[in-house]
Amino acid sequence: MKNKVNIQKSKDFKGSLKGIILSLGKYKKYIFIVILLSILSCIFSIVSPKILGNATQELYVGIMNKLSNTGSINFNKINSILLTCLILYIISALLSYLCSYVMTNISQKYTYDLRNKISDKIHKLPFKYFDNKNNGEVLSIITNDVDTLQVSLNNSLTQLITSIVTVIGILIMMLSINVVMSLISLLLIPIGGMLMGIIVKKSQKHFKNNQEYLAKVNGNVEEMFYGQKVIKAYNAKEDKMIDFKKNNKELYEANFKSGFFSGLMHPIMMFVGNINYVMVAILGGYYASKGIITVGNIQSFISYSKNFTQPIMQVTQVFNQVQSCVAAYERINEFLNEEEEVNPTKRLDVSKLEGNVEFNNVQFGYNEKIIIKDFNININKGEHVAIVGPTGAGKSTLVKLLMHFYKLNNGSIKIDGNNIDEYNLSDIRNIFGMVLQDTWLTSGTIMENLKYGNPSVTDEEVYEVCKMCNIDHFINSLKDKYNTVINEDVSNISQGQKQLLTIARTILADNKILILDEATSSVDTRTEENIQNALDKLTKNKTTFIIAHRLSTIVNADVILVINDGDIVEAGNHNELLKKKGFYYNLYNSQFEN
Repeated sequence: MKNKVNIQKSKDFKGSLKGIILSLGKYKKYIFIVILLSILSCIFSIVSPKILGNATQELYVGIMNKLSNTGSINFNKINSILLTCLILYIISALLSYLCSYVMTNISQKYTYDLRNKISDKIHKLPFKYFDNKNNGEVLSIITNDVDTLQVSLNNSLTQLITSIVTVIGILIMMLSINVVMSLISLLLIPIGGMLMGIIVKKSQKHFKNNQEYLAKVNGNVEEMFYGQKVIKAYNAKEDKMIDFKKNNKELYEANFKSGFFSGLMHPIMMFVGNINYVMVAILGGYYASKGIITVGNIQSFISYSKNFTQPIMQVTQVFNQVQSCVAAYERINEFLNEEEEVNPTKRLDVSKLEGNVEFNNVQFGYNEKIIIKDFNININKGEHVAIVGPTGAGKSTLVKLLMHFYKLNNGSIKIDGNNIDEYNLSDIRNIFGMVLQDTWLTSGTIMENLKYGNPSVTDEEVYEVCKMCNIDHFINSLKDKYNTVINEDVSNISQGQKQLLTIARTILADNKILILDEATSSVDTRTEENIQNALDKLTKNKTTFIIAHRLSTIVNADVILVINDGDIVEAGNHNELLKKKGFYYNLYNSQFEN
C-alpha cells in the first residue's frame, strides 16, 4: 500500500505544551496585559448578575407592597440599579475587546516569527532531506500547521484565562449567596470533569492523525496540480485519484473521530448544567418559601449556576484547540530540529582562486548505496572537462558533490588546494555557475531572473549576453520585453526558452567555474549550435564541467571523462578516446551508427 502513514499519538504532549509556553516567553509582558484585562473584564461581568438580582428584589418588594397597599414600586431605584449594571457590562465588553486585540497581536507576531524561522530552516537543510520528503508535507507545515497554531493560540489562551477567572469569581459569588446551594452545584462538576477527561484521552490521537493525513492530501493535490500534463499524457488520472481518495478517506475518518469526540463535550456539559439548574431551582424555591433567601438572590444564583457550567465547557473546548495546537507544534518543532547542513565559519577569498580542481579518493552514495566508488582526477584551470557515461553512472552526482550539496562518504575535493569541507558553503558555491537539466526561474521579470546571480550587472551586459545566447529576439518579441513577468509556474514561456534564460543567467553571474548539466537538452539543433558557439567564447580560460548525453556537443572538450558505475573507465580527448576503440568509442558510435 502506497503512502502508508504511521499512526501515533502525540509523542510528548506535556513536553510539547511546555515548549509552546516557553516559546511565548518573549511576549510575557503582553501576556501579562492579556491576563490583567481578562481578569478585569470577568470581574465586571461577574458582579453584574448580583446587581441585577438587587433590581429583581426591589421589583418583587414593590409588587408585594402594592398588593398589600403598604407602598409602591420604586422605579427610580430600579432604573439606577439597571443603569449601573449596563455600565458594568459595557466596561466588561470594552476590556474584552482590548484583550482580544492584544492577544491577536501576540499570536500574529508569534506565527510571523515562526514562519521566518521555517523559511530560514529550509535554506539550512541538506539536500538529502528533500530527497526523502514530499513537497506537500513541507508546505503543509508552513501553511496548515502554522495556521492551526496561530488560531489555537489566539482563541485558547484568552478563553482559558477568562474561563478560569469566571469559574473562580462565580464560585465566590455563589458562596456569598448560599453555601448549601453552592456545594450542590459543585458536586456535579467532578462528574462532568471525569467525562471530559475520558473524551480528551480518547480524542488526542485523532487530532495528531488529522494533521498527518492533511499533509498527505496536500501532497497529493500538489502532485496532481504540477504534474497535470504528465498525468493526462499517461492516462494516470485513475491511479492518482485512487491515491487521493485513500488519503482523503483517512483524513475524513480522522476528522470525523476528532470532531465526534470534541462534539460530545458540549452536550455532556449541557446535560450536567441542566441537572444543576433543576436542583438549584427546587432548593431555591424551598429556601425562599422559608425566608432563608430572597427572590432576587435566587435569580442571581440561578444565573450564576447557569454561567458556572459555561466556562467549564469553554475549558473543554480549549482542550480540543490545545490538542490541535500541540499536534501542529510537534510537527513544526520536528521540522525545525531536523539536522542542518554543516556550514564551517572559515572564509575563502573566491577572487583569488584560479580554478584548479582535485578529486581525491572520492566515495559517495545515497542511502548507503554507493554510486561513486573511488574517484580520482586532477583538473587544471581553464580546462573544459566533459563527463559522459550511461544513465545512473554518477555524472550529475559528481558535480553536486563539487558544489557541496552532499557530504562525501570518503575522500576529499579541493579547489586550488583548498578542501571544500573546511570552508563556508556560501563562499564555495560562489565559485560555481550552474545550469541544470531541471530549469528553475523565480517569479518576477525576465530582467530580474537574468540578474539573479549577479545583481550588479548592467542592462547593456544583459542585452549582449542574450544576443550571444540567441534569446534576445524572443525577449524583444514579448509585449513588455525584458520587463515581462514570468508567472508562478513559468508556463508562459517554453522549456527551451527557460533553458536559454538559465544559461544566460549563469554566464552573467561570471563565476570562476562553470557546470553545465545537459545545458542544451531542451533546445533545437540550430539553437544548440548558437549556444555552443557562445559558450565556447564565454567559457574561455574558465574551468568548465560539461555533462552531456549528446556526445556531439563535447567533441572539443580538453578532457573527456568516461564514467561507468561510479568509476572513471576512460579519460582523454575525443580523438584519443576514439582511437582506443573502448567504452567511449562504442558509446559515441551508438549515437551515429545510422
